[in-house]
Amino acid sequence: QVQLVESGGGGVQAGGSLRLSCAASARTFSRSVMGWFRQAPGKEREYASTISWSRGTTYYADSVKGRFTISRDNAKNTVYLQMNSLKPEDTAIYYCAAGRPILSGSKYPYDYDYWGQGTQVTVSS
Repeated sequence: QVQLVESGGGGVQAGGSLRLSCAASARTFSRSVMGWFRQAPGKEREYASTISWSRGTTYYADSVKGRFTISRDNAKNTVYLQMNSLKPEDTAIYYCAAGRPILSGSKYPYDYDYWGQGTQVTVSS
């Protein structure tokens, strides 16, 4: 039961950019907070960014603030993550998530009910 499908990952040199997309069903997308998480080898999954449904308020982890931009197109049931000024430490599998946490900026994976399969992002020096 795939609820979310990510695309746009790949390899890029440090300083470069990538744009990730996450397509969802209307049922999953509607009224949901959408988020991006990432997981590097040997590390736990960590929060990157979220965007609310009602106001489109955005939230970012300190590690990506100023470099990444999250957005959503409600008509297309799609959320995006524009990643600029990429660093080697950004290398990870990136996961799209949907949920209805009490706090729209929740950084906890357990607050999200639906997840994509992940897309690999590799940043080389």
